[in-house]
Amino acid sequence: MSRWLIALGLIGMAAGWASAQSAGTSGDLKPAAAQDSPSPYGLPPPYKPPAEAAPEKKAEKPLDKSELPPEEDTSTAAKVYSFNPVQSQREVTAGNFYFNKGNYTAAASRYEEATKWNDGNAEAWMRLGEAQEKKSNAKAAREAYQKYLELAPDAKNASEIKKRLAKLKG
Repeated sequence: MSRWLIALGLIGMAAGWASAQSAGTSGDLKPAAAQDSPSPYGLPPPYKPPAEAAPEKKAEKPLDKSELPPEEDTSTAAKVYSFNPVQSQREVTAGNFYFNKGNYTAAASRYEEATKWNDGNAEAWMRLGEAQEKKSNAKAAREAYQKYLELAPDAKNASEIKKRLAKLKG
C-alpha cells in the first residue's frame, strides 16, 4: 500500500510542475509572497535599527589583562614557574633519559624546564649545553655553558667546559 502512496505523491508533484510550466512561471513552486522577498524561504528581511538610534563607536583602548576575567581553560594558561628544586631535579632526570636514548631535542626541552624551575641548577645548565651541542645549536650551547661556568666556576670539569666554549666560538 505504501508503494501506491508514493506513486500518487509523485504524480501529484508532476501535475503541479506541469501546471506551473503551462502558466508561464519559471518552475519555482514558491508562494507569491516568497518571490517578492529577498529571502529564499519567504521570510521578511532582517530588522535594521535606524541610523540615529545606533550607538556611537568610541575609540577602543587596548584591553588590560588584569581587567579580564580569569582564564577558565587551564590548558591554555601560561605556566607559572616558581623555585622548586625537586621538580628541577626531576626534569634533569627525565632529560638524562632522553639524552641517553639519543633524543636531544626532548632532552634539551627537559633541561630548559629544569632551569626554569631552579635557575641555580648548574647541572641542568651543563646538560642543556651538551644537548644543544649535540643538536648543532652552537649559540644556545655557548649561552648554557657560560651560565654553567657562572654558577660553578670551580667545578671539576670547568676546564673541559672552557675548552668546549673555545671550540664553539672559533
